[in-house]
Amino acid sequence: MELSDILEIGPGLTALIGGGGKTTLLYTLGGELSRRGRTIVCTTTKIFPPSHIPCLLDPSPEALAQALQAAPLVCVGALDEQKKLRSSSLPMGVLLEAANYVIAEADGAKCLPLKAHGPHEPVIPRETRQVIAVAGLDGVGRPIRETVHRPEVFAALAGCAVEDAATPERVAAVLEKEGLHQRVLLNKTDIPGGMETAAAFSGLLRCPAVVSALQKGEWKCLW
Repeated sequence: MELSDILEIGPGLTALIGGGGKTTLLYTLGGELSRRGRTIVCTTTKIFPPSHIPCLLDPSPEALAQALQAAPLVCVGALDEQKKLRSSSLPMGVLLEAANYVIAEADGAKCLPLKAHGPHEPVIPRETRQVIAVAGLDGVGRPIRETVHRPEVFAALAGCAVEDAATPERVAAVLEKEGLHQRVLLNKTDIPGGMETAAAFSGLLRCPAVVSALQKGEWKCLW
């Protein structure tokens, strides 16, 4: 079964937040959904421009429509001074009119596997139909200070110190207290003990959860 089916990705806008594999998830879902309809991947924060799919820099609505006729999957954004992609000047409504599916990376985690959110994060557009939170299992069990972006926020929500471990119980507690998502993707089950760590989340989350090794193209429902 494709990951987009397991995550129940429907037409419209899906936002990805958290850490531990958002960009890989972005392109995995984009590739699957583009076999069903016109698909746009984009960001509301910053990502590196892709080299494997067409990347449109601040296109006009007409240029976007033409690009989607030629290729069912495109990336849309604008370059910043560091040559990273940020949001396009096109309103999200225009992207949604042009495509059947829009997948947006709506968060940044400084390449860390786990994430807590400041007051200005994540950047979820109002048109979003579903939010998927990604957590990297390689961060679980390690000190919060080392493995979490915004460790002080995470520790405050979890009721512990930043020197303490990011246990499944604490990760789940932060996810539930923030309450930003409809589904959770626990990524990197291919690390030693990964499936055992994922299983420890069983019963701790109140939403559907999926486990994956995105780099290997493996995934399944946890519950």
